[in-house]
Amino acid sequence: MYLQPELVWSALSIAVFAVAAVTDYFDGLIARRYSVKSKTGIFLDPLADKFLTFSGFICLPFISPDQFHWWVIGLIFTRDIFITLMRIFAERKGLKMNTSSSAKIKTAVQMGFLYLVLLVGVFAKTDIMVGEFSRYFLDSGILGIMLYGVMIITLYTGVEYIMMNKKIFQRITTK
Repeated sequence: MYLQPELVWSALSIAVFAVAAVTDYFDGLIARRYSVKSKTGIFLDPLADKFLTFSGFICLPFISPDQFHWWVIGLIFTRDIFITLMRIFAERKGLKMNTSSSAKIKTAVQMGFLYLVLLVGVFAKTDIMVGEFSRYFLDSGILGIMLYGVMIITLYTGVEYIMMNKKIFQRITTK
């Protein structure tokens, strides 16, 4: 939807993205508050996060290819796919991977960053005053720098996952 040439589709996609992010947050909040867990939910929740963030990251180079490089997005994808595959593999072996609070922060940072950039990308297509500000903001390069920050946080949490779950990784590789 975001990549459609009509402004209405891009704007609507922002609303869909926001609703998905907010409902994901409340789903996790309710599950933790009422201690409601299922194997399906434990598997699907992080997977849904990945689909949502990946769909947002894929749009970025179409907004500004000079700022949002595919290799940076590729590193973010690689970390997320690797950790997800390790979680699936560990679960199949009957092991549970620990999740750090920084990984939850990473998801919130990614979602907030994506919402901001996607919103700026939509407004930059308009002729209203916010559009002029959005084009200036986009042209400033700050969003590209912020993407590098998101990448660093993402990679850090990947290393943290591996270190926190080192025993699980050792058990998996020795079995």
